[in-house]
Parts: sequence; structure tokens; C-alpha cells
Amino acid sequence: MHKPCAVIPVYDHEGAVPAVVAELLGAGLPCILVDDASSPACAQVLKHLAQQDQVALVSLAVNQGKGGAVMAGLREAARLGYSHALQVDADGQHDLHDVALFLDASRQQPDALICGYPQYDASVPKGRLYARYLTHVWVWINSLSLRIPDSMCGFRVYPLPVCLRLIDSVKLGKRMDFDPEILVRLAWRNQPMHWLPTKVHYPQDGLSHFRLFHDNALISKMHTKLFFGMLLRFPLILWRRWQA
Repeated sequence: MHKPCAVIPVYDHEGAVPAVVAELLGAGLPCILVDDASSPACAQVLKHLAQQDQVALVSLAVNQGKGGAVMAGLREAARLGYSHALQVDADGQHDLHDVALFLDASRQQPDALICGYPQYDASVPKGRLYARYLTHVWVWINSLSLRIPDSMCGFRVYPLPVCLRLIDSVKLGKRMDFDPEILVRLAWRNQPMHWLPTKVHYPQDGLSHFRLFHDNALISKMHTKLFFGMLLRFPLILWRRWQA
């Protein structure tokens, strides 16, 4: 059974998120909004959106960060009976014209994680763009593979059972370190992944929650943890790939 929904982590993106929800509903995709302890103004917008059919709301009392909000949304998606979840940012940076393409790929490969490979326009902050290349190198080292061309794009279709087994068994990063970490750990388990190019625009409401120092420090710490984890699992990772 292939029953997808969208999971949208939201933290103070009340200006952009209504258009994101409208486009996803127009594509026939139910939405789960995760209010990551937003301001009262944003919370009110989300409550209003959740009055629509096919829109559910999860409200977190304490800010968890993007990763924590996504994980809460994935758990709610499984509880509601969905089999797959499309992770979408609330700020409008993802090209939602690609939703049908990603869902079709997921239907054809229901066991695979469908990942967006970003195609940036001139709006991308240059510091963010260059920093991604360092992350790419570390991801290739830590995954013992070149098969993850981009680990930071949060436009993905997760097969819920396999992802929740990982989430429930390992303490994953809850902030901007979540997106690359879950891919590396799934790669260790030989999880099938399929990559599709998708346009990315930064962001329409001008509000980014990426904290240059704190989040880069978290990501660096995550890469270090994964490196030593990879060394410990080196024989197992290679054995799983040989078995596949």
C-alpha cells in the first residue's frame, strides 16, 4: 500500500506556509503541520489551516529544531496510517511542481527513500552553498560511499516503517544536523535511495533559521560522531553491501 502525506515543520513561517499547504492540497497530498513552538501569530495561522480537511496539526510545547519537528511529524504520519511522508520546508524554498514526480518515483520504488538533489538559483546564500561542499565530503567518508550527492536538501519522501525503526533505535540530531545524519545512518543499513533534481529558492519570506555558528558547530560535531561510528561499523557496513 502506498499512502503518502506531507510533513511540514514550521517555526514562525506564517507568511509562507499557507501557500505551501494550498499547493500540496491542490496536488492531492494531505498535510501534517508541526508547530515547533512558534510565536502566537504563527500558531494562530496554523490552527486556522488545520481546520481544513486533510490538514492535521501537531503542536510542540518546546522548540525542538527542524529535525525534532520532522521526527514528530513522521511519527504522527505513521499513527494516522500513512505509509510514506514527503518532507517539505515551510518557507517556500522547494519547488512543489515536483511533488507529483517525487510521489510517482516513490510509488514505483516504495522501499526507497526518494531524495531531492538541489538545483539552486541566484538566491542561495554563497556561504551556505560553499559550506555544503565540505559536508558532502564528510558524508561520502562517513557513509563509505559516493551515492549521496547531497545530504542537506530537506525535500524527500520517507518510507515510514524503515525510517521510524532508525529514529526509534538511535538518538538523531534534532536541528539542522538531522537531514545529513539520517541519510548516513540509513546508508549504513544499505537503505535504497533514489535521487531526483529539484529547484531550490531561498526563501520567499526572507526568514532563515539556520544559525551560522551554532548549526555549523552542530553539523561538525555530528560528522565527528558519525566518523567514529563508521569506524566501529566498518566490517558490518561492508558485509551488508556484499550481501546486497
